[in-house]
Amino acid sequence: MTEPKTKKKSRRKLILATLILIVVAVSGRGFYLHRRDTPLGIQTDKVARRQLTELVVANGRIQPVLQVKISPEVSGEIIDLPVKEGQAVKKGDLLLRIKPDFYKASCRSAEASFKAAESGCILAAANRSKAGIESRRNEDLFRSKLVSDSVFLEVKTTLEVAEASFQAARQQVEVARAALARAEEELAKTTIFSPINGTVSKLTSQSGERVVGTAMMTGTEVMTIANLDDMEARVDIGEIDVVLIATGQIARLEVDAFRDRKFSGVVTEIANSSKGLGQPGGNNGNGGQSQDATRFEVKIRISEKEAFRPGMTVNASIETRSRTNVLTVPFQSVTTRLPKNTNAVPTNAVASSSASSNGMSRADVKAREAGRPIEVVFVLEADQVKALPVTRGISDENFTEILAGLTEGQEIVSGGYKAINRDLEDGKRVKKDGAPPSKAAR
Repeated sequence: MTEPKTKKKSRRKLILATLILIVVAVSGRGFYLHRRDTPLGIQTDKVARRQLTELVVANGRIQPVLQVKISPEVSGEIIDLPVKEGQAVKKGDLLLRIKPDFYKASCRSAEASFKAAESGCILAAANRSKAGIESRRNEDLFRSKLVSDSVFLEVKTTLEVAEASFQAARQQVEVARAALARAEEELAKTTIFSPINGTVSKLTSQSGERVVGTAMMTGTEVMTIANLDDMEARVDIGEIDVVLIATGQIARLEVDAFRDRKFSGVVTEIANSSKGLGQPGGNNGNGGQSQDATRFEVKIRISEKEAFRPGMTVNASIETRSRTNVLTVPFQSVTTRLPKNTNAVPTNAVASSSASSNGMSRADVKAREAGRPIEVVFVLEADQVKALPVTRGISDENFTEILAGLTEGQEIVSGGYKAINRDLEDGKRVKKDGAPPSKAAR
């Protein structure tokens, strides 16, 4: 009796679960069909001809075109520092003086050595003259056979030794002269003068501080002299955009310190190596992975004169390429979609003719063959949209150039963002925002 009851309960549960699944499936399909048939609200625009100027935007800082870092070549204590940070200096003005006592003593020692070498040279010259006289006298005696061969050879050897000693003494004089010149040069380097006209833009040392010279290692950077009359913006540009940059291109500059003004500039220099090359955290060229994006420094000479200060933040927009009277659409109108049917696209020799017929470039055809996303624009046809593959050219801040795929005057979807990037699909029914849906849509 219990087994039939158990089977009946199981059968009832199975029937109930089946009915629930059928109801859910029917409801889901109805919701899907309702959503599919509900027109999607969009905004539209026209394919029109415009003039485009492509911009590469980068951030950086303002720096002087000409600046000199002052580091002493000799070590010692600063005993005189007559300048202050922000002070204007002229070429030849005294910047600092290092205590010269040690270098004066070295100079006196080198001078004494030089004089001793000169005296030794004079003595060697006298000995050579004496040996020459003795040699000539014995040569006459040897001809008259008044001296033996051994005596004559001994006198001749003495002359050769005297000549060698004289040459060595001359070389010692040259060595001593060079040492004296070096000592005098080091003494002169204890006093540093300004190499350019400019402003003390940075001062890191003070009087009484000991500094290290640059003769054998990296020395102490005491100050920086900069010519603030000519300034430039130094911005970092990624490796993808740097290939578009060329010297002579025009740039528009916005400086945070001058919010209400825009400045103009010209690209003057482009780095050949990325920033951080060979440094920790940079691209060292040995296959190591860098955590930071690869960037190149670009210098832009600022045309206007203003009270810029080194280190001010700047935003640069560099004009790279320009097009006149080209087909354009709003930048946001171009999106990507996966191809629905990759087998329907011919390959190899037929690809070019097919690309021309449906507005796709050869690159788009290859992308579609490989199943990769292709760029499309949704064109409005009555109350539906059609996805047309396009080939893009340059872009500015608002519009992008269309090289292939569209014709002038076509009405295309320009908004909203969610519709273009996710909801729209080929054949989707739509209505313009603010306009009632068409009868067909109802």
